[in-house]
Amino acid sequence: MPSISPSLSAAMNHAATSVTETMQRILPKSDFPEQKLFDAMRYSVLAGGKRLRPFLVMNTAEIYGVDEDCALRAAAAIECLHCYSLVHDDLPAMDNADLRRGQPTTHIKYDEATAVLAGDALLTIAFEILADSRTHEDPNVRCALVSSLARASGANGMIGGQMLDLIAETTQFDIGAITRLQRMKTGELIACSTEMGGILGKAPAAHLSALRAYAHDLGLAFQIIDDLLDAEGTEAETGKSVGRDADAGKATFVTVLGHDRARQQAKLLSEQAIQHLSLFDGRAKNLEDVARFVVDRKA
Repeated sequence: MPSISPSLSAAMNHAATSVTETMQRILPKSDFPEQKLFDAMRYSVLAGGKRLRPFLVMNTAEIYGVDEDCALRAAAAIECLHCYSLVHDDLPAMDNADLRRGQPTTHIKYDEATAVLAGDALLTIAFEILADSRTHEDPNVRCALVSSLARASGANGMIGGQMLDLIAETTQFDIGAITRLQRMKTGELIACSTEMGGILGKAPAAHLSALRAYAHDLGLAFQIIDDLLDAEGTEAETGKSVGRDADAGKATFVTVLGHDRARQQAKLLSEQAIQHLSLFDGRAKNLEDVARFVVDRKA
């Protein structure tokens, strides 16, 4: 693991543990015949991971004094949606991956049809959580949360980015197209995670704008490091299949910029992200620290 401050380590561990416990309570379980679906949902979500998106929700919400139970429900919703995207991304029709978070992917553990349905169920439960009055007493806030997540995850966000990712297997993309792809596929959901904490706290428009700018730079830095890990890392280090981009012939930040320039670009984006937080006068220290962490991580 890269060097990480005790305060950031504690905050990340708290977010990961708390959101996992929240999802354990929220996700369905029963003895009904469809139990296999519920088991696959839980398998896909409760296996661990960095929980970066929940961390961003919770630590942004903390700036505005949002009740932690409300922040945890929003964090659980976005993690359910993120995990749905991983389940579908790993399918044979997409990346055809057999390892995720150090264990067999959902379609390997169960079967392809169950993995598709588990992903669909995780997607829809995310919006069910956000629409619940326990997430926030103000219906306008709940509507804003739903709208933010829908925009970030839909055709003009994550799903559109996944389509571009498939096109990239047969079309040579330049750096501008790669940046747009990754901003949509990865960056929009990271930006949404940060924005949702502000929405919960009824943050002013200027704050929401700064948070989104921070998160967009953070998301690109995160993706560049992901590309580097796919090119340089091992399955044992990353807990997932590596070398997939090269095998698919995809252009990435690494193939276009080279390893050294890509790493430099990630560090520059991290520094830019931190600059966007200056208006918070030190109240966003954990957000600053995680921007530094993402460019030094090994998994």
